[in-house]
Amino acid sequence: MVNQQGKGPFANTSDFNQWVKTVWQVVDGIPRGHVLTYGEVARLAGMSRAARRVSQAMRRAPRGMKLPWHRVVNAQGRISFPQDSSGYHRQKELLEGEGVIFLNGKIDLQRFGYRGALDTLLWGDPSG
Repeated sequence: MVNQQGKGPFANTSDFNQWVKTVWQVVDGIPRGHVLTYGEVARLAGMSRAARRVSQAMRRAPRGMKLPWHRVVNAQGRISFPQDSSGYHRQKELLEGEGVIFLNGKIDLQRFGYRGALDTLLWGDPSG
């Protein structure tokens, strides 16, 4: 969390813990049928250079929280789990169940990503 000189994105543990809660709020707010990248979640949580820490933050969520973790993907629009893992198959199944379409293992971030999610929040679901 803190580099050896005591400097870094998180000066102390309480800063990191507060950021973790902000990450949870961002992820919880991702609309059904849309995704955000780890980098977008980090930026919206106020720490744009902390994309790699987003998964750490999501793993710290209490079990009963029901955080929609499956709506966070990598910058290429791909699931970050290895393709032959149960995590990959579970995430893909959850996203497809929400109407997210994969083409060659990739999600169209223009359609299902941040811009699409913003349009849905502002204008409603175009499918009815």
